[in-house]
Amino acid sequence: MSTDASKKAFEEAQALIPGGVNSPVRAFKSVGGTPVFIKEGEGGHLIDIDGNSYVDYVQSWGPLIFGHRDEHIEAAVIDAVRHGLSFGAPTLAETELAKEVVSIFDSIDKVRFVSSGTEAVMSAIRLARGYTGRDDIVKFEGCYHGHSDSLLVQAGSGLATFGNPSSPGVPADFTKHTLLAKYNDIESVRKCFTDSSDIACIIIEPIAGNMGLVPADKLFLTQLRELCDEHGALLIFDEVMSGFRATLYGAESITGTTPDIITLGKVIGGGMPVGAFGGKDEVMAQLSPDGPVYQAGTLSGNPVAMAAGLAAVRRLKSNARLYPILEARATRLVEGMKEAAAKHGVTLQTDVRGSMFGFFFNSDKVKDFDDAAASDLELFAKFHTGMLAKGYYFACSQFETGFISTATTDEMIEKTITAADELFGEIA
Repeated sequence: MSTDASKKAFEEAQALIPGGVNSPVRAFKSVGGTPVFIKEGEGGHLIDIDGNSYVDYVQSWGPLIFGHRDEHIEAAVIDAVRHGLSFGAPTLAETELAKEVVSIFDSIDKVRFVSSGTEAVMSAIRLARGYTGRDDIVKFEGCYHGHSDSLLVQAGSGLATFGNPSSPGVPADFTKHTLLAKYNDIESVRKCFTDSSDIACIIIEPIAGNMGLVPADKLFLTQLRELCDEHGALLIFDEVMSGFRATLYGAESITGTTPDIITLGKVIGGGMPVGAFGGKDEVMAQLSPDGPVYQAGTLSGNPVAMAAGLAAVRRLKSNARLYPILEARATRLVEGMKEAAAKHGVTLQTDVRGSMFGFFFNSDKVKDFDDAAASDLELFAKFHTGMLAKGYYFACSQFETGFISTATTDEMIEKTITAADELFGEIA
C-alpha cells in the first residue's frame, strides 16, 4: 500500500497549518507515521488521495451513524443549499429539529442549537452558573468537554482538588473554579463539595468516549444526582459523543439518572457542524433573550446543518430497531478481536454501548482515566499502524472511541477480525 501522495500532502500542510492539521489528534502523534489524506467517503469506507480504501471505524468521530454519503442526508443538504447557505434569521427547520429532540429526551423541554460541541458545553456551564448564582464546577479526569478555558484542566499536586491549566494560554484564574474528581469514584466528588460551597454544577460524560469507551456505573450516576440535589447544584450530561449513538433516548434511558441539562452534537448534525444544549423550562428560561444569561451565534441553527440533522434524527426515530443491530455488530467486532488477541498472548479489555465500541491493551478492567492510562500505548500504536496498512481505519489514539455505522456490514467485521488475528500474530 503506497501513501506517497498523503506524505507529500502532509509536508505541504505542515508549512501552512500548525502541525499540518486543524485538530491535533489527526496528526498521528500518539501512533506515529503520517496521517492519510482523505479524498472521499462511501458508505462504510474511506478512500485516500493515493486511492487506498479503508473500512472506517471512526465515521468522522461519530456523526455518520448512516455512513458516508447517505442518500437521504445528502438529498436534504442539497435541497437546503438550493435555498441558501445561511440567513442569520429564524427558519422552520430549527423548530422542526427542536421538536424532534424534545420529543426524544424526557429531561429536555427546550433546546438551543449552536455550531459545535465545545460551544454547547461552554454555554451549558454558563447557564448552570447563571441559574445557581455560583461559580465553581466539578468535572472528571479523562472526560473531555471541548477546549474552552475553564475545562482544560489537569489534576493539582498532592491532594489538591482544584485543577491547574493543562494548556499554555489558559490563565490559572480561569481554572481556579474547576474542581477535578475521579470518574466512578463518589468519594472524590464528595470531597469537592467539602472543599467548596459554591458549586454550580457537575458535568460528566455518562458514557465517556474521550478516554476510550468507559461507561459510568449506574450507582455512581445515582449518587451524583443525590449530591446535586442535596447541595442545590445542577447535573449536566455531556452527550455530544454518546447522544443518539449509545441509544436513541439518551443515557438517562439506560442509566435511570435524570440530568438537569444535556449537551448534544455529532449525530444531530448528520455530518455538518452542530451542537445543542437543552433542559427543563425553569432552567432554560434563564437563557437570553428570555433571561439574563447571554449566549449567541451567527451561524447557530444554520439551515444546511439543520436539514442534515433533521434527516438523520428522523430516520433514527423511525428505525429504533437499528440500535440492537448496531450493538450486536460492535460486540462481534470487539469480542472477535479479543479472542484473536488472546490466541497470541495479548490481553484486551473491551466494551460496547450501542454503536460505540472501545478496547484497551490492558490486563485489568478500565473504570477511570488512571486505568486507561495504564494501557500498553506502544502496542496500541503498533496495532493502529498495522491495521491501517491492511486497510482498516481505527481512531489514532488509545483514548478515543470507535463507531459502527449502518454501512458497516457483517462481512467487513469478519474481515477486520481476520486481519487483526494476522496482525497479532505478526506482532507476537
